[in-house]
Amino acid sequence: MSFLSRDNAKQAEEPALEIAAGARLIPRITIQAFCEHSQTAQLVESAVHDRRMSKVALTTHNGGLDGAVETYKSNPTPNLIIVETSLQPEQIPDALERLAEVCDASTRLIVLGHVNDVLLYRELIRSGVSEYIVLPASAQSIVSAISELFAAEGAAPIGRTIGFVSAKGGSGGSTVAHNVAWAVSQALRQDTLILDLDFAFGTAGLNFNQDPPHGIADAVGSNAKLDQTMLDRLASKAANHVNLLTAPVVLDRTFDFEEREFEQIVELSQKSTPVVILDIPHIWSAWVRHTIATIDEVIIVAEPDLANLRNAKNLSDTIKALRPAESEPLLVINKVGMPRRPEIAAAEFASSVECRLLGQIGFDAATFGTAANNGQMIAEVAANNRANEVFRAIGMHVTGRNAPEKSASRKPGLKLPSFMKKRA
Repeated sequence: MSFLSRDNAKQAEEPALEIAAGARLIPRITIQAFCEHSQTAQLVESAVHDRRMSKVALTTHNGGLDGAVETYKSNPTPNLIIVETSLQPEQIPDALERLAEVCDASTRLIVLGHVNDVLLYRELIRSGVSEYIVLPASAQSIVSAISELFAAEGAAPIGRTIGFVSAKGGSGGSTVAHNVAWAVSQALRQDTLILDLDFAFGTAGLNFNQDPPHGIADAVGSNAKLDQTMLDRLASKAANHVNLLTAPVVLDRTFDFEEREFEQIVELSQKSTPVVILDIPHIWSAWVRHTIATIDEVIIVAEPDLANLRNAKNLSDTIKALRPAESEPLLVINKVGMPRRPEIAAAEFASSVECRLLGQIGFDAATFGTAANNGQMIAEVAANNRANEVFRAIGMHVTGRNAPEKSASRKPGLKLPSFMKKRA
C-alpha cells in the first residue's frame, strides 16, 4: 500500500503537471485506488502532483477489483474508488456488482480498463460508473475526471451538514457534537469541520485544546468576500481529519445575526469538506431557525427529565414543521443513570417526543470531566469507554455510511452505490 498527500508529494522526483492558474481545486476527499499493475499504480500516484489535487488524500493498493471487494468487506469506503481491471467487457459488470454490494451508497467509481469498447463504456456509464478510462492514459486525464466529478461548476456538494442542539442548557449537545465529529473522522478517515456557532460561550476550542487566532467570527465578518480559500485559512486543524471554526467567546459585544447569516458559510463548507458538524447554541432566533431548516440532519440532545422532555418535544414538533420534506430530527439521550436522580425511561422519552432514539450515553462524570479539563475527546481519555461506540454509531448513521464491521453481503433493501443503480 502507498499513501500520498500533497505534503510528501512535493519531495517526489516527478515534476508537477502544469495546470492553468484558474483550475478549481478538488475538495478534501479521500481516494483509494486498486491497481493490477505497478505502472498503473505509479500513474495514479503521479496525479497527486497536480495542483488541483492539493487537498486530496490518495492511497494506492494492489489487487484490482478483487482487492477492492476484499478490502471493503471490513472497511469503510472513501469518497472515490479507482479500480483497474483486465477483465473482458462481458465480465466487468458482474464484477462491479460484487464491489457495489460492499460499498456505501455515496461512493463514486472510476474504472481503468484495457479494452477500448464503446458499448462497454456506454453500459458502465448507464450503470452509474462515473468514468471509464482506457489505459494507457495520462495522469492529467485521471485528474480531469476527478475534477469533473467534484470540482466542476454545478457539482453536487460532497459534504453532509449535521446540526446538534441541546434541549436544555447543559444537556451536553456540544460534547456529543465534538465527540461524534471525532468518531466520524477516525472511523471514515475523512475530513470533518466543526462550526461552533455559540459566539459567546462556545467550547469547541476548549474541548480540542485549541486557541486559534481566527475562527467563525472572521468568516461571518468577511461574508461579502468569503470564498473557499479564505475559509480554509480561517479554519484551524485540531487533529488528523478534524478542523475547527471556533467561536470568539467574548462578552464585550452582542451578536445579532440576520436570518441567512450563516448560509454562505455552510454552503462553502459542504462544498469542500465531507462532514460538517454544526454546534448550535441553546437559543431560539431567526438565524437558528433558518439554519436548522436548511441542513441535512438535526440531532436533539436531551437529559432524561421532564424539562428536557418538554423542550425536546417542542423542538421536534417545530423542526418537523420547518422541514416537512426533509429527514425528521433524531434524539440522543445523555447523562443516563445519574445517581439519585429520578429519570424518564429512554423508550418512554422517545415515544413522547415522537423522535427516533439514536443512542443513549451513560452518566460518567469522571471520564467526561477529565476529557473536558484536558481538552481531549472521550476516545483519547478512555478508548474502551462504551460512549465511544455510541458516538461512532451516531456518526455512521447521520453520515449515511456503513460501519467498518459490515458484512460481505448487504441485507435486503439497502441502497446500492450509484455505480450499479441501473442493475440493482
